[in-house]
Amino acid sequence: MEAELRQGCASLPGEPAQREVAMIGKEQWEEVHRLFAVERWSKSAIARELDLDVKTVRQCLRHVAWVPYQRAPQPETLLTAHAEFMRRRAPEVGHSARILFQELAHQHGYTGSYETVKRFVRPLRDAQTVAERAAVRFETPPGLQSQIDWGQALVPFRTGRVVRHIFVLTLGFSRRAFYLTCRDEQLPTFLDAHEQAFDYFGGHTREHLYDRPRTVCRPTGEGGVAWNATFKSFAHYWGFEPRLCRAYRARTKGKVESGVKYVKGNFLPGRAFYDDQHLAEELLGWMTTIADQRIHGTTHERPIDRFTSEQAALLPTASQPPYRLEATYPRVVADDFLVNLDTNRYSVPFRLIGRTVQVQRKAGRVRITYQSAVVAEHEELLGHHQMRLLPEHGPGAIARNPRQPRLRQVDRPQRTWADDLSVEVRDLAVYDAWAAQAGGAS
Repeated sequence: MEAELRQGCASLPGEPAQREVAMIGKEQWEEVHRLFAVERWSKSAIARELDLDVKTVRQCLRHVAWVPYQRAPQPETLLTAHAEFMRRRAPEVGHSARILFQELAHQHGYTGSYETVKRFVRPLRDAQTVAERAAVRFETPPGLQSQIDWGQALVPFRTGRVVRHIFVLTLGFSRRAFYLTCRDEQLPTFLDAHEQAFDYFGGHTREHLYDRPRTVCRPTGEGGVAWNATFKSFAHYWGFEPRLCRAYRARTKGKVESGVKYVKGNFLPGRAFYDDQHLAEELLGWMTTIADQRIHGTTHERPIDRFTSEQAALLPTASQPPYRLEATYPRVVADDFLVNLDTNRYSVPFRLIGRTVQVQRKAGRVRITYQSAVVAEHEELLGHHQMRLLPEHGPGAIARNPRQPRLRQVDRPQRTWADDLSVEVRDLAVYDAWAAQAGGAS
């Protein structure tokens, strides 16, 4: 009876030692045999050395050849027919079992349970997590790629600590970086900081890598992105290709993020500044005397030395005027038939409401075109938050409603209050008669 029980237990397919033997790699299997046959180690000593169960060692020694592990075939489920779709779609929806279950049920006729989908997604999500922990260094050749990012810091001024935004553009090959402190991260500031970096380096790389800020792009409902039209025009004007980090994967932009930490940890501590001008001067001195001259922890070279190899590969920008002076800006015409340019607003024909027009500033004039045809032209407003409306652009008095602006003549000279007074001309004898009557009455 005991022998039959022992034989029955040995034949169980799920015995741990047998499963462990099946999953041992070839090198470890060979090491077990070498220690036993050549080194004359005992089975228990081998188990302790290789951190194996002694039963596993015995099982290894019983096999004369190593057999690779083969996973048992999975049973068919209601989800089997959709496995390929699940593997492809899971990364696109952030491995959300709920979203996948909804799409399977509504679009693919899946009739199984939500728990089955969760069990299928779990190993896919775990594999993605492990892959993201593995930081694979990505090196680029000279002149190919720059990485751009923002940082924030409290800067000590005479009047107290203030928040300043730090723009950082790092060249991928040389690791030479440009730093600029700004008051905000809005699009005009962002583009101007790029151009200052281009001037500093004497050119720019062919690709720029970004971590999906709203000034560059915005997410769409289907997992994609829509480019900011002005930024895309800026990239086209300067001739570089904007690229984006993978969603929730900002570590692919590690070079510039290291630069943000470096300026906050090496430049700011122990310093105080009179004002923004003093801050900019000190930062420029630190860039040239410290940041460019240090031995970089990754390349083990000075960034300024590697820059000599990268400078010739940059796209030159010296002969090109700033984007603000030459660029064409795409604008969507608002319901009040106005388009915005540098906080000022200009009218276009009302029939273009909702259409995208092109706005260009040149020689003190603002020219607006639609499908290559000029639809409006205005004198440029030099202030801020002003409006220039031309009456002929509106729908007229009949179509006007309280939400539409009342048009006025912008070029007509304003009349003074005296122009509206009507004065009757009388003979002076009339006044003498009035005086005599007043005297007699008294």
